Amino acid sequence: MNVERWQHAHSFGQEHRRAGESRTLIVIAITATMMVVEVAAGIVYGSMALLADGLHMASHAAALGITAVAYVYARRHAHDQRYSFGTGKVNALGGFTGAVLLGVFALMMGWQSIERILNPVDIAFNQAIVVAVLGLIVNGASIFILGVDDHGHGHGHDDHNHGSVGGGHGQIKHDHALRSAYFHVMADALTSLLAIFALLAAKYYGLIWMDPVMGIVGAALVSRWSYGLLRDTSEILLDRQGHDALCDKICKSIAQDDEQVTDLHVWSVGPNIHAAIVSLATSDPRPPDYYKARLPADLGLVHVNIEVHHAGETPVGAGQDRNTA
Repeated sequence: MNVERWQHAHSFGQEHRRAGESRTLIVIAITATMMVVEVAAGIVYGSMALLADGLHMASHAAALGITAVAYVYARRHAHDQRYSFGTGKVNALGGFTGAVLLGVFALMMGWQSIERILNPVDIAFNQAIVVAVLGLIVNGASIFILGVDDHGHGHGHDDHNHGSVGGGHGQIKHDHALRSAYFHVMADALTSLLAIFALLAAKYYGLIWMDPVMGIVGAALVSRWSYGLLRDTSEILLDRQGHDALCDKICKSIAQDDEQVTDLHVWSVGPNIHAAIVSLATSDPRPPDYYKARLPADLGLVHVNIEVHHAGETPVGAGQDRNTA
């Protein structure tokens, strides 16, 4: 029996190089270069501000490196048979790891800011402002690189509109590894922006307390980004049921006339792609392919199993009424 026509690959396009991978590598190169320059300048000129910011950028370069590793691993192991539904979830795992590091970074920001409030230190305003401006310029360029999708539109916002069931726009929303990298450079840029504001206020108006307070504000915002990314990626890693709009479209597309969906499982197997298992009861059963053909092509469903049951039959495994005495 020739069974090849019923078989298909389970890579689901993960073997292709994603746009986010190239952009992340560019940002890593920029961040690493700036890190080396700041560390070298800090050592040569004896500036602790430059040295500290250089080491700070090194931590973000490491986090961005995790994103790059996730891209490469998913692509190189896309056809590995050990992964039942491909390597799409490596993207979510990279995003989850980045979110954890982002949370640690937020805690460090908050702790250092509180420590500065309790134990104020002298600030070299001019050097610190120059470092903050340089950091803002570098991270601003990185944000632009990461936040522009293939269509030339920026989608850096944290969009949780789960009513969208199609693909296309909003790569950062669905590419969690890219979203993690984006939030890391956003956190760096936010730190630099708040530092510039606080340092100017302290230098010209004597508001020394503004520096640590802005650090606490930044830590709160970064914590919020971290929480949102942790929530979204953990839902994917734990196979949470697909969003209501997608499930409703599947049910309405398949079940018509006297047909009824009796069981539905929909879960994410990669960025903006899903798998589904559908159980259907009807008085006039047809082959599964008949019902699959009803599914719209824009739902992002890459693996669908449909079980068809005759409405008059007793389901396999169903016992007698357990409520009887």
